[in-house]
Amino acid sequence: MGTSGSVPTPERNLPAIAIRRRGELLLFDCGEGTQRQMFRAKVGFPREFRIFITHLHGDHVFGIPGLLHTMALMNRESPVEIYGPEGLARFIRLVLEAVHLETDYPVYVREVGEGTVYEADDYTVRSAWVSHSVPTLAYAIIEKPRPGRFHPEKALELGVPEGPLWKKLQMGEEVRLPSGRVVKPSDVLGPPRRGLKVVYSGDTGPSEGLVELAQGADLLIHEATLGDEHKERAIAEGHSTPTLAAQAALKAKVKRLILTHISARYRKPTLLLEQAKPIFPNVEVAEDLMRIKLRPPA
Repeated sequence: MGTSGSVPTPERNLPAIAIRRRGELLLFDCGEGTQRQMFRAKVGFPREFRIFITHLHGDHVFGIPGLLHTMALMNRESPVEIYGPEGLARFIRLVLEAVHLETDYPVYVREVGEGTVYEADDYTVRSAWVSHSVPTLAYAIIEKPRPGRFHPEKALELGVPEGPLWKKLQMGEEVRLPSGRVVKPSDVLGPPRRGLKVVYSGDTGPSEGLVELAQGADLLIHEATLGDEHKERAIAEGHSTPTLAAQAALKAKVKRLILTHISARYRKPTLLLEQAKPIFPNVEVAEDLMRIKLRPPA
């Protein structure tokens, strides 16, 4: 939704990353104008909607009031959950009071630290503190293991007829045959398969906490505010360069790296890409409204 750092540009809005999965929307950070970007991207405002804020710098949170106001005007009824560091609840309360915004839908603000932030039936959101000028979290969306690959020939050998019983076994339920025989999922399924793992850094300098959180991720979305020529300034301000982001990706053994939070000084990100590629070849620079489709490992 937005890939700029601190200041918007004609090409880049302020930070926001949207992840859609099975009709649910997870939004990470919410810079100004995020709701307009959501309309442009056609991601919708689904019933299941959660927002995860990395830290309380303005470019990452100033879009929250506008987004809540827009959804109020759309007559939303379903709740919205917002997660982030200490101080987030006070910020939202004061802003909503100042503009006299009352929503007909519940808004739940949950201040969190490091650890498990949210747990659903099939995935978990975990967080870790990273290195920035204010308390800042990185987030990992980790899908839970999926049932192993189904072997129909084994099911037939055990006398399980093709049809609804196959589906139950694939969903991890044991079945009882008319003969009284019980067939367990482990009888017809291969070993469990891992789900996807996506990590978003927010603003950060070099951080071992982030590297640990991102271990083995399918996708790491990492800030690269300044080029390597400004490395000392970047680290002093709690930011990263393409080389620092690439080194983190390499240490964490991730499969794919996306650089975001790009300073307004870089109208064309070619230089940033060239700095990261020698260290971590599978890297791209994010662009607003870029879409990435991830499939679970086979």
